[in-house]
Amino acid sequence: MAELMVRDGTWTFDDEVVRIVPGRERGVHKLRQDLGEFTVPLAAMAGIAYEPARKGGRLRLRLRDGADPLLQVTGGGLPDEANPYQVAVDAARVDVAEYFVDAVRQALMLEQIPDGPVDRYLLPGPSVPLSAAGVDGIASFDGERVHLEWRWNTSETKRHWGPRDFALADLEAVEWRAAAGLESGYLRFRTRGMTERFAPENDPHSIELWGFKKESGTTALLAAAVAARLPHPSGPDKTLTAGPPAAAALAPPAPEPSPQAAGAASSAAADDHDALLRRLRELGELRREGILTEEEFTATKAAVLQRFHTTG
Repeated sequence: MAELMVRDGTWTFDDEVVRIVPGRERGVHKLRQDLGEFTVPLAAMAGIAYEPARKGGRLRLRLRDGADPLLQVTGGGLPDEANPYQVAVDAARVDVAEYFVDAVRQALMLEQIPDGPVDRYLLPGPSVPLSAAGVDGIASFDGERVHLEWRWNTSETKRHWGPRDFALADLEAVEWRAAAGLESGYLRFRTRGMTERFAPENDPHSIELWGFKKESGTTALLAAAVAARLPHPSGPDKTLTAGPPAAAALAPPAPEPSPQAAGAASSAAADDHDALLRRLRELGELRREGILTEEEFTATKAAVLQRFHTTG
């Protein structure tokens, strides 16, 4: 087991999951603390890296695209200090961070985890109920409904609509954007059939966001909690809301693949071969660096070659 303890929190890896516990010291971003303790399964990871700096460095865990609703809905808009998948490492713990990286990388290769995108969430998202404040309104979500209350400084347009309620079944998507320069950010709840778009300050489906203060990080968590309960944007059937496995069994059978789909499958197979060849090269590098023993290298290489032949 590998364990790294730094100011931002504690990361533990047991060959199956990375357990992330946020730090509670002053200066640790509120988003990390509000998100709380969670685990990242190996299947959700695309890679890990330690980036050295003049004093210490930064450890970054990279997830597969679409695996985490928080990263999906924020689209890379979280600043480093709020991102729960990276931590600052002081100079005294550099060796531990590098050992942590080696342990995760070896597990990813031994388990042959692909690094490509996924069509379902592999993390559950933030727990509910949640409430989050923006500049002109407050949003709350209980797992089934979203409620918007306007503040005293909201626009006349929003006040005209009054408080808003959206059932989860009526939502098509949730959108979150951080403010950029002089342009406001927003937390928007897009309903089915919605075509008109207004500026955040006049949109009755949105609350407006300015900057990324410690308090506003909760809006990203609320957006992720809603997204986790909506159909995955890359899923096979985006018209169904997320539900238990039994609900999926009632879905109609999938149609026969079209020629275009068959061509896409052929392209995917070629991508698999390229990924396997890269994995073989990585194994050779790990053996040369002494990270893998000769026995580990031989066994892992045989498994990769077996998969290579079965995908041909």
